[in-house]
Amino acid sequence: MATATTIFSKPKRSLLVLLAAFIIPVVLAKLALEQNWFEQGATNKGELLQPVETIAPLLTGQSPKWRIMYVMPAQCNTECENAIYAIQQVWLALGKESDRSQPAVFVSADSDPRARQILHEFEQVNVINLTEQQSARLTNSQVNQHIFLVDTQGNAMLRYPLFSLRQDAVMASRDILSDLRKLLKLSRIG
Repeated sequence: MATATTIFSKPKRSLLVLLAAFIIPVVLAKLALEQNWFEQGATNKGELLQPVETIAPLLTGQSPKWRIMYVMPAQCNTECENAIYAIQQVWLALGKESDRSQPAVFVSADSDPRARQILHEFEQVNVINLTEQQSARLTNSQVNQHIFLVDTQGNAMLRYPLFSLRQDAVMASRDILSDLRKLLKLSRIG
């Protein structure tokens, strides 16, 4: 009668251990991916827009820069004021990279007149006036509820929520700054 030692001789046992050393990690990796045992490898802090929203027609005549964009609503509340403040602070925090980017606020005839006056305090913020048609297109997509990062081709690619407390807005602007620095580092244009 054959014993366990004779069935699995030393060379066969070594071969089985070697195969197991290569097969088990592959099987575990496949299970980890299929069962979502870990968070995917995204490093961006904002919400990735898929598909990207093209706003290039609104930027005709503008230089190709990365933009931190906000669309001013008809009534500018504290979230709106904090958004304007945040995009300006992110741009200032970029330091020497600030020449490759631009804070931009889109305004329309319906935008809050008091908030439009606030924009004059932030001289670095590029105010882009929209026509009624352009404004209707943007307000229909509820774009004024977020801050967006727009690439040099005019594609809004990441969005960030608005906050009513100034401190929360400043903390969230760190996420915008982190993503923008990463994008500027990887980008050769703009």
